[in-house]
Amino acid sequence: MKRYLFRYTIATAITGIFLISCHDLDLSPYDRETDIDYWNKPESALYMVNKCYQGLNNAEELLYSDAMTDNAYTKVSNSHNQAIGNGTYSTADNYVRSVWDYRYSGIRDCNLLLNNIQSVPGLTDELRNRYIGEATVIRAYHYFELYSKFGDIPYFTEVISIDESRTIRRTPKSEVVNHVLNDLSAVIDNNYLPPSYGANDVGRITRWAAMGLKARILLFEGASRYPEVVSITNRIITEGGFSLLENYGDLFTVQHENNPEVILDVQYKAVDREHSVQYHFLPPSLGGYSQLSPLQALVDNYITLDGYTIPNAPATSYDPNNPFANRDPRLAATIVYTGNSYTLANGATHVVDSRKGVAPDGFDFSSDASATGYYIKKYWDNTYRANLMSGLNIILIRYADILLMHAEALAELGQLDAAAWDRTIRLIRSRAGFTDPRALDFPATGNLVDIVRRERRSELALEGLRHKDIIRWRTAEQVLNGWCHGLYTGDAAGTDNGYVRVENRTFDPAKHYLWPIPQNERDLNRNLTQNPEW
Repeated sequence: MKRYLFRYTIATAITGIFLISCHDLDLSPYDRETDIDYWNKPESALYMVNKCYQGLNNAEELLYSDAMTDNAYTKVSNSHNQAIGNGTYSTADNYVRSVWDYRYSGIRDCNLLLNNIQSVPGLTDELRNRYIGEATVIRAYHYFELYSKFGDIPYFTEVISIDESRTIRRTPKSEVVNHVLNDLSAVIDNNYLPPSYGANDVGRITRWAAMGLKARILLFEGASRYPEVVSITNRIITEGGFSLLENYGDLFTVQHENNPEVILDVQYKAVDREHSVQYHFLPPSLGGYSQLSPLQALVDNYITLDGYTIPNAPATSYDPNNPFANRDPRLAATIVYTGNSYTLANGATHVVDSRKGVAPDGFDFSSDASATGYYIKKYWDNTYRANLMSGLNIILIRYADILLMHAEALAELGQLDAAAWDRTIRLIRSRAGFTDPRALDFPATGNLVDIVRRERRSELALEGLRHKDIIRWRTAEQVLNGWCHGLYTGDAAGTDNGYVRVENRTFDPAKHYLWPIPQNERDLNRNLTQNPEW
């Protein structure tokens, strides 16, 4: 059931999965099932809404998203999205094309259900509306993923024909945003979705998930929408009944799935639906290939236990010769460095030594070792089956993100005060393990927007959100130009101030804030214009 990024054009994506035949008097063919017959079955709606969920997102897409940012690096050039991170991608880039195809395939599935659900017999109004709500939110998720990357995109809510797909034009981004937000508002305001589900429906989209997605979209749209972000996140905080899980590291374990912090996730299950993303980031000593690895810039983002940023920390707070001591506990829960460890299923610890040249996990020891000297710990599943197959859920929206969105919008509006800080950032830092008042109390000095942004990066690292953040903040040109770095070795050759040079990146602000419309789509449809500079 695991979904990968299939390569479809819009034209192929909208072709029917059901056989349709034209006969006199519109009689159904006796030798095969038709569209008409299919939607006459009560179970067809459930099947199709479940199919919509399968295309929502997947483990690889989410984790590799950070390789397009200053958080992580992927060392395999012919797969995933390395070219997005270093700025070498083109109009023929396979990853760009796959995202376009994958999302439009998902939109088509949602439209199929929404266009035909009124024909399905035997559904109560409540259940019919719930299915409509689920498919509408998933479709909004797809459109958000598309317009946030491509800008103006083809927008449609019907199952279009191949001929239509070859003539459709790009809809202005502003119109797409309005359509998506209106759809989400209709689902929320009309109570199409329940606030929660029973045990048999865990993982389905709730009213709060719809509101969380709406908040994320509003935040992406920037200054004019900040008051709306404050309003909707405040409603989730006061009415949603969510809470932060006591232990940060437990969030990303099978044993604590579906906890009170999770608002929406991708549901996996051992044997039935698994992913192998661990193989991509674990060290060789645990059977991994470390194809995806954290960067030094992410390590440096984590503050000290007494609340100092690394560049501003006094010697009593930060020792560059012992750089992982006295640090934000989320660093050790997210990234594995020399001396840090993975906890095995039997309770034993597997300590990693990633120093240069040390077997088998050390930087530059082998092609299987990390290209940065760091490994990912978040989403390590010690219950894995053979070949590192895992049934661990992948979180898309969680309560900490709602608190951070609320704090950010207030900071941008100049309204983040001590009370709002205690309600958001203090809660998050307390859960992380901070106890020093300098880290927990409302800052007496400093830029609150920068403080909240740093907090967001540390809390949500490697959860697929950093790329959208640096795009909407318009900071990508600052963090994706020049060399990105790995661990400190002290060597003079191939380093900057002793830090390993990993990749020389380029981000052109006149070009790279939007991805190109895939050339194969423009070859099929001459009405598709191209983005600037592409």
